[in-house]
Amino acid sequence: MAIADRSDFSTPQGGMAPWYRLLRPSHWTKNLFVLAPLLFSGRAREVDVAISAGLAFVAFCLAASSVYAFNDVLDRDADRRHPTKRLRPVAAGQITTRQAMGVSGLLAVLALLLAQQAHWQTAGWVGLYLGLNLLYSFGLKRVVLLDVFAIASFFVLRLLAGAAAVAVAPSVWLLLCGGLLALYLGFAKRRHELSALGDASATHRSVLAQYSAPFLDQISSVLLAVTIVSYLMYSLTSDTARRVGTEELSYGIPFVLYGVFRYLYLVHQRDQGTPTETVLSDRWLLATVALWLVYNGWVLYRP
Repeated sequence: MAIADRSDFSTPQGGMAPWYRLLRPSHWTKNLFVLAPLLFSGRAREVDVAISAGLAFVAFCLAASSVYAFNDVLDRDADRRHPTKRLRPVAAGQITTRQAMGVSGLLAVLALLLAQQAHWQTAGWVGLYLGLNLLYSFGLKRVVLLDVFAIASFFVLRLLAGAAAVAVAPSVWLLLCGGLLALYLGFAKRRHELSALGDASATHRSVLAQYSAPFLDQISSVLLAVTIVSYLMYSLTSDTARRVGTEELSYGIPFVLYGVFRYLYLVHQRDQGTPTETVLSDRWLLATVALWLVYNGWVLYRP
């Protein structure tokens, strides 16, 4: 598919709103994964370490927006046939393809430069994130199962980048738990797309023709179980748990259980949108995440 078309020469309209929709700052919440190693390292009160983690977080926000803009250009024709994605600024002609590609390239460079200020390994993980997104955009998103595994790998890269920024060795259990959670959310997203788009789902995303609702329900159930077990193992056996010296980290499992079950309920009963939209639109999920953060912060940082 050619990147340039006649929309390169159209006039953008709508002020700053199209740019907001192009860069999708509401989706930056995914990058909170970058800060997880900071929380569990016990070093969040060290100013220089916190600043380094913050730089890594901002770098991933810029990198993610770069990817969103790039993908909106690649997917503009398919988006125009989608009931909601047709309103995206490139598909709607509010931002030209040339402008979107220019912003995408600029944000990618800024992300790498900022990540370098945190740690050279952080910059490497950001670069790998950008590279894997290219593979996803040009091929992996059309390969059944690998499409969701690729998405999950992006979250693991966030954890690795955050660990590098705060100079701690990433826990295998933390990486496993984060990756499994991302797989669960990714397959739940595919199920939503199947349900929301119906018979036209494969027209909007070709890989959906290879999925079925029963299969996605089954694999989501398996992932839900192993994610919970991996979190429990992390809270009991990781270096963080040994440093705390008690089993109190594992006492936060009720928040995890309620959160994942609540998300499963929303996907099946209310047929919500993307994982980000689902979390941000449900006050019970938001409250659960907040309570989980407060509890873990209390366990890790109390005097």
